[in-house]
This record gives sequence, C-alpha cells and structure tokens, in this order.
Amino acid sequence: MHHHGYTWLGSAHELLKDGPRRPLHPEFRSSKVMPLECAHWLLKPASFIVGTWTDPGQAAEWFGRQSRDFASSFASERERDGARLAEVAGRAVERVMSGEDVVGGWYLTGQRFLSVSVIACSPHRMRPEIPCPQRT
Repeated sequence: MHHHGYTWLGSAHELLKDGPRRPLHPEFRSSKVMPLECAHWLLKPASFIVGTWTDPGQAAEWFGRQSRDFASSFASERERDGARLAEVAGRAVERVMSGEDVVGGWYLTGQRFLSVSVIACSPHRMRPEIPCPQRT
C-alpha cells in the first residue's frame, strides 16, 4: 500500500463545471481540476502526482505542510487557526495508516480554491478496480 499526493489550486468557478471533473468527460484526463470522486485522481495522468509515500507519517506531513503553506490565504478565519490545522494533520496520520484517503479543500481569498489530496493506491479500498497510475 502506498499513497499519492495531488494538489489543485484554481478558480472556485471551475468547481461549478462538473463535466471535466467526471471520468467520461472528454476533458477529464487533461483537466487538472480535482475530480468529483477522490479515487478518480488515480485515473488522471501520472504526471499529476506531486508525491508518493509508503510511510504514513511522511504522507500526512506533506498534507499538513500543504495546508499550512496556504493557511494565511484561507477565506475562513476559523480554517486559518493553527491549532485546527494541527488537529487536521494529526488525524491524517491515522487515516493514511488505515489505508484511507485524506482530502482537504479550502476556499481562498480572491475566489480561489485549494484542493490537497492523499489518495491510497494498490489497491484503493473503495475502487480496487482502478489501477495505480504508471509513470511513462
């Protein structure tokens, strides 16, 4: 079991266009916008992967670091709270250890959205039929 990391930072308006976020849509594979279903990240090109980990602690640390790096831009004051971010990152370790995905999404100032995902692979517990992306 390992996990892949994915990020997407873009216009919050792109989230409203759910067509490119669905695997059957012609733009799905080329669109970097987060898919509607977490496991569908694994259907995107392997070049979209920003990290791969077999160690749950390293995967959770990456997730926490990504959220902390953007915290000052979170639109919600509550979401910017450092203790809250630490709690979210702490729970991420347990989830990764049990083979689950860890997904975070935050609205940012300037009508932007940040998605940070750590997706289980080989196999994915909810979608075992989806193969692990292969780098070419």
